[in-house]
Amino acid sequence: MSDVGGPDGGDSPDSPEFVIQMGTRAEDSLAPRRGVPDDAPQASREMVEAQEGDVVVALAQIAPRLGDVAANLERHLAIIDDVRRGGGHLVVFPELSLTGYFLKDLVPDVALRGDAPQLAELAAACTGIDAVVGLVLESEDARFHNAAVYLSGGRAVHVHRKCYLPTYGLFDEHRYLAAGDRLRAFEAPLTAAAPRRPWRAGALICEDMWHPGAAALLARQGVDLFLCPSASPGRGIVQGAALGTALSYDSMTRTYAQLFTSYLVYCNRVGFEDGVGFWGGSRVVGPQGAPLAEPLGSEETLMWHRLDLGTLRRVRISYPLLRDERPDLIDNESDRLRRRRTLD
Repeated sequence: MSDVGGPDGGDSPDSPEFVIQMGTRAEDSLAPRRGVPDDAPQASREMVEAQEGDVVVALAQIAPRLGDVAANLERHLAIIDDVRRGGGHLVVFPELSLTGYFLKDLVPDVALRGDAPQLAELAAACTGIDAVVGLVLESEDARFHNAAVYLSGGRAVHVHRKCYLPTYGLFDEHRYLAAGDRLRAFEAPLTAAAPRRPWRAGALICEDMWHPGAAALLARQGVDLFLCPSASPGRGIVQGAALGTALSYDSMTRTYAQLFTSYLVYCNRVGFEDGVGFWGGSRVVGPQGAPLAEPLGSEETLMWHRLDLGTLRRVRISYPLLRDERPDLIDNESDRLRRRRTLD
């Protein structure tokens, strides 16, 4: 099965650059799968009443098992099935959701190629629903990327390879992983939602968000929806019991959503690895810059939200920031700086 097609297919720069070999879904033969625990808090699916054309998105705030792709795959399949049965149109998983985060020397062992059967099974599960999953993606020349893959209609629609690899403090990604080299928007199919026009989406993985130029580049490509998988550990108590990282991501998610008048879906993981705790706090922020509901805590949770193009339109009329942007100014000044560096 080809990974390309439609407006982002063929030789376009949005192509995922690999082919998923299509698998089959033998649902009747599958043993029951473990998704989000039955006793986990379910963030109000009943309160999400989607109108025709709205998108119902579910954030799967989970604790992946480090290095156990098989177990994590089973959980992904169970959650995707639960969300589809619950009327969801898109489910977003955290960064490296299929592998866990602090992999170190495990990276080559857990990496998947584009034709891996695990990806084929996930793609086959994404009929009638879209999903964003996190994994280590191996290239043809044996480079390993921290990647987010957008799956829909049984295929990979888009791949984002993390561009900014943190290698400071407790982070050591650049030692084991290769950095991505592109930031591309794409049309999210969301066929089950039947939106009145396509949603333009773009992905930023965790540390990518700490570099505002990345979000600005996606906004320049007409993004309506930022998809932000994360594996952010909790660090730094700065105000009472508040984590410094939590406050930083709260500021970033609100700022990007408001400045670029777009929805922003932030899905962080929870649990512990090597004694390090991940703080969760997943949320959806609306184009006004306010979370649609109270961000999640630090437990495994499935959170539901409704996104609608009508709200996006109203906010962009009231705050025409994108209309008034000056890409020509940015380009001219960037060219001037490049020329000056050449002369130096």
